[in-house]
Amino acid sequence: MTAAPDMPDTPDRPGLPSDLRLTLPRPLTLPDFPWDTLKPVRALAAAHPDGVVDLAIGTPVDDSPDIARTALVAASNAPGYPATVGTSAVREAIIAWMERRRGVRGLTDDAVIPTIGSKESVALLPLQLGAGPGDVIVHPRAAYPTYDVGARLAGATPVPVDTDADPDTWELPAGPDGAPAAPVIVWLNSPGNPDGHVLGVEQLARIVAWARSRGSIVIADECYAELGWAEPWASEGVPSLLDPRVTASVDGTEDDPVGLLALYSLSKQSNLAGYRAAFLAGDPYLVKAVTEVRKHSGLLVPAPVQAAIVAALNDDAHVAVQRETYRRRREALLEATAAVGLTNDPASVAGLYLWLKGPDSMSTDLLGAFAELGIVVAPGDFYGEAGAERIRMSLTGTDERVAAACERLRSARARELFT
Repeated sequence: MTAAPDMPDTPDRPGLPSDLRLTLPRPLTLPDFPWDTLKPVRALAAAHPDGVVDLAIGTPVDDSPDIARTALVAASNAPGYPATVGTSAVREAIIAWMERRRGVRGLTDDAVIPTIGSKESVALLPLQLGAGPGDVIVHPRAAYPTYDVGARLAGATPVPVDTDADPDTWELPAGPDGAPAAPVIVWLNSPGNPDGHVLGVEQLARIVAWARSRGSIVIADECYAELGWAEPWASEGVPSLLDPRVTASVDGTEDDPVGLLALYSLSKQSNLAGYRAAFLAGDPYLVKAVTEVRKHSGLLVPAPVQAAIVAALNDDAHVAVQRETYRRRREALLEATAAVGLTNDPASVAGLYLWLKGPDSMSTDLLGAFAELGIVVAPGDFYGEAGAERIRMSLTGTDERVAAACERLRSARARELFT
């Protein structure tokens, strides 16, 4: 068999005849999946006589709320295809929750849709909105890797920027005219993963004005919004990109979500990560464009999951209980890590993680020191160069495992490792 002429190089594939060359797959220039690199660390931690404490990945460990599970079962007889836009009940629940919990008024039925988790949207929204080669997409410099991956999947160029700073100071690549390129998408993440930073109303409004003046859309990933720990966020709530104080129209006369989308997930607030229960809301024109692609792609949230979303969004009590659980674990881990000289980022005031730095005098590897104590954490450089000297510690361990981690951090061995 003779290979086709001008066939692009493809990786070697064991087991195929030497004269068989397949055109696909082509490399997508994706980064290595970071969690795969933790195998040696996990192996070291697993050798601890009291077992491993895995605080690396922010996957919930507490029970899904009864109210959601009951709704899921009740809706389990679902022989037909669900609508891409979701049921009227799920859209009504999203609109009501956004107003009640986030202060977002005036969302209409065509401004919201359920999604299959929020990571799906982070990865695919650039493609769904038509971004492509030559486009620039900016994202927080300390960020969940999927913002970068989503840009690459669309053929666009991902650029990390300091979203806490004045957008006029962002360093952007030059466009065709030599001036800084206008990004097609500005990604925000507040509260931030991994750093727990919160963007206030003034900063959000400044970024929106900057983006609109360049024709850029702004998308905010807000999945940790119910987990504010410091004031004013603990009492007043973390502001949404769609907050009316942020979304003034171009002439400043009215609330207008033009060019704006917000994502939210029930994975954290309601322990529904396994349900893949989330939604997006914002500019109806953008929502419509995304919906059309989702229709063609068959991206449908299962009907039983939609019923669970409705139940969970309509009940604030279980969220308050879960938030208190995370607050208690956070305080215990903050105290234990501080006892061995680790410092949490002072701006880490919300979210599901501690963003820790070791003592300047520390001579051992920070990740390895935790592993010797049987604790797995995530290296900060998973989240970009800005995290090179930090580790991310999740609050998603059971009470028993968090207590075990705290006990180990108070040990004499921990004092040796972290000095």
